[in-house]
Amino acid sequence: MPVLLFLIDTSASMNQRTHLGTTYLDIAKGAVETFIKLRGRDPASRGDRYMLVNFEDVPYGIKAGWKESHATFMTELRNLQATGLTTIGQSLRNAFDLLNLNRLVTGIDNYGQGRNPFFLEPAIIIAISDGNKLTSGSGVQEELHLPLTTPLPGSELTKEPFRWDQRLFALVLRIPGNASVEPEPVGGVPPDDSPITPMCEVTGGRSYSVFSQRTLNQCLESLVQKIQSGVVIKFEKTGPDPPPLEADAPAEAQKSGVQPWHCCHKLIYVRPNPKTGVPIGHWPIPEAFWPDQNSPTLPPRSAHPHVRFSCLDAEPMVIDKVPFDKYELEPSPLTQYILERKSPHTCWQVFVCNSAKYSDLGQPFGYLKASTALNCVNLFVMPYNYPVLLPLLDDLIKVHKFKPTLKWRQSFENYLKTMPPYYIGSLRKALRIMGAPNLLADNMEYGLSYSVVSYLKKLSQQSKIEYDRLISSIGKKLPAEAGIKVRWRGGGISLAQRRDFIQQLQSLTGDGPSLPLELNPKEFQGFHLAMLNKGLKPQSFRNPYDIPRSHLLDQLSRMRRNLLNTSVCTLRGQDSDQLHSVPIAQMGNYQDFLKSAPQPLRDADPEQPKRLHTFGNPFKLDKKGMMIDEADEFVTGPQSKGKRPGDSSNNTGGGGPKRRRCMSPLLRLGRAYTPPVSPPASPRPAAASLVLNVHFADEDSSDSSPESDPMANHLTQNHYGADGGPDSEADRSSGPADHQENHAEAGDGRLRDEQGMAEEHPARYLSAVSLKQRIHTETTKVNNELRALITKEIRKPGRHYEKIFLLLKQIQGTLDTRLIFLQNIIKEAARFKKRVLIEQLENFLEEIHSRANNINHVDSL
Repeated sequence: MPVLLFLIDTSASMNQRTHLGTTYLDIAKGAVETFIKLRGRDPASRGDRYMLVNFEDVPYGIKAGWKESHATFMTELRNLQATGLTTIGQSLRNAFDLLNLNRLVTGIDNYGQGRNPFFLEPAIIIAISDGNKLTSGSGVQEELHLPLTTPLPGSELTKEPFRWDQRLFALVLRIPGNASVEPEPVGGVPPDDSPITPMCEVTGGRSYSVFSQRTLNQCLESLVQKIQSGVVIKFEKTGPDPPPLEADAPAEAQKSGVQPWHCCHKLIYVRPNPKTGVPIGHWPIPEAFWPDQNSPTLPPRSAHPHVRFSCLDAEPMVIDKVPFDKYELEPSPLTQYILERKSPHTCWQVFVCNSAKYSDLGQPFGYLKASTALNCVNLFVMPYNYPVLLPLLDDLIKVHKFKPTLKWRQSFENYLKTMPPYYIGSLRKALRIMGAPNLLADNMEYGLSYSVVSYLKKLSQQSKIEYDRLISSIGKKLPAEAGIKVRWRGGGISLAQRRDFIQQLQSLTGDGPSLPLELNPKEFQGFHLAMLNKGLKPQSFRNPYDIPRSHLLDQLSRMRRNLLNTSVCTLRGQDSDQLHSVPIAQMGNYQDFLKSAPQPLRDADPEQPKRLHTFGNPFKLDKKGMMIDEADEFVTGPQSKGKRPGDSSNNTGGGGPKRRRCMSPLLRLGRAYTPPVSPPASPRPAAASLVLNVHFADEDSSDSSPESDPMANHLTQNHYGADGGPDSEADRSSGPADHQENHAEAGDGRLRDEQGMAEEHPARYLSAVSLKQRIHTETTKVNNELRALITKEIRKPGRHYEKIFLLLKQIQGTLDTRLIFLQNIIKEAARFKKRVLIEQLENFLEEIHSRANNINHVDSL
């Protein structure tokens, strides 16, 4: 996941305007936005992290760090203002410290145990400045100097403030204020001669001198191509030059002295694994010192490893089952020279000085080799002193068949004495891959002393604390002064002591100020005037040159009013209507106003419902009092969060249901919504159980029981009440005889319930008209519920229609009511083109017709 840190120059010189009419700061903001758009074309940009740092002090200069979102980054970018000095050295150090803050916690640098190129966190710092003088509080500097002291723990372990996977690129804006008549030069963008250029080259980056908007876009496209996963290594030639090729012998003989390919500071690409997206490697690059177990500290390492290559041709060695790492080199004079030799079957060995115990140059840990197609140069990282180890492992595999002899073991032990101890872990993994995991003892030391290990753990804990502290402080604004600072204007006489001022003041007000005759101007030097109103922000005086000429008389009248109005304790340089002027972007920010408002008193009547403010947001309206269709109520009723479908608390009218848009014409009944009535505590009316519960399934089917389906259970409770008495089971288990029995009991005015229920709940007498009306109301209510639920099931994708037919079996009412209901359901299924469902519904309709004819035939007999 690459980190892209933008370092924006916010010094006052960035306010200068170009011939385009925009300031340098505006151009810098636009360049960042353009870069993000260009980078967004690459699919790999999804894992990018953007940071923003300006030239303010820490932590106020860190606008977007490790935890801030992309929206925060863009907001802080637009809010940047150019006020300050060009403290680019301190700001660069702050940027590097921000990137390095978490490295000791993750152990990515692996101090004292070799450098692993596959442990990296690639970062690119893009600095945008105007290239003017480096100004600071101590004066003007000619060269760029980064502070040596830093609060970052563990900074003493690396000589430089940056790391080998961090590069600095600078866009130096040189766009003139007047349009140039000369044509722009065609070709590449040259580097700038500002003090930041050497710093860019040291980190492996470069600077760009931007003279026009076209060159700026060209630089941004070049920077997008520079985002590569890799580390910077310094390659330097050791020993004599290679013998010249026979064909180019005269040309080679003419070249003498130091050549550009002798020393290169370039990147090696560390490609991530296509499957996991994370680089995978096996062998480290050795340290530039031999680890001593008795040493209490670690020597500081350089940010970029100093790798020397020998120009003596050697045979590339690769053995089956022995892993190796392969890294491609960035195009450079060195790669160009190797490719021009056209010798893909030879290699140049690479070394790290002082990595061995008894040798200054050290032993080879890999080699440089041109690819077979001669299109790139690769760095092969092998085990340390691989010319000795690989033949031993080859004999172990082919000759000894993984059964080493005593002589072989002695040779292997001698090799281990010349190998740095931190290679033991990598070698053990390689032997496990080969199939010989028992060649190395488990108790072999890794080469770090106990004091060094403890020191690294302590640094890791300190880095974690510093990381949390800095993260929590990012985003805080610079605190304002608590009062108005009294400035000493020099040794001149005060304006209040001049006689002409006193006489003029007496002529205006009639009385003179009570001022002491002798006033020491140095007495209040460095003091702050306390402010009576703590909520009032101290405002400095306006610059007279900022006032337009047409407003001078108005400003003079305000100053006179402030001077003569002794009842007002604060100076006002604005009219009363201007005090309420708010930028458009902040007009709807009502939440901040509520936060700053004083805490209101508690309500006198706590049972009174609280009033919900709807300032600035029409979607916060309380919809409890709005007209809602009954079908919408039943669609949204069982879906309330935190409630189970069978829970009776859904029916007791807690909060108002949310309204959903109804797409089906079946659910638009056109009736106003009435809140559901909770069941009374008194005995329920006897007529409530007289609703005809007709089932079209077999009476002994277990699917129609309320326990088998929570949705059916919910409907049953809505119809029969929250208590779910046993009479509901009696109604469902009865057939046509039960139908006649209910009518007989209606004539007597009494229900036949279970004996216990009959004793507790006496019957209630109803007239025939009211009974018929009550049955019709209950039937309509249940059918509306079923219609809403069936429509919702039809809209769902898939062919799971069991629930639809389960709900259809619970339709209430006469035969004509059921047939009309079923025909409407078929039309609804036709709207969603459910052909299979329509066929099943038509078969179900024919089954109802045939069953009704059979019943009529039996009744006639």
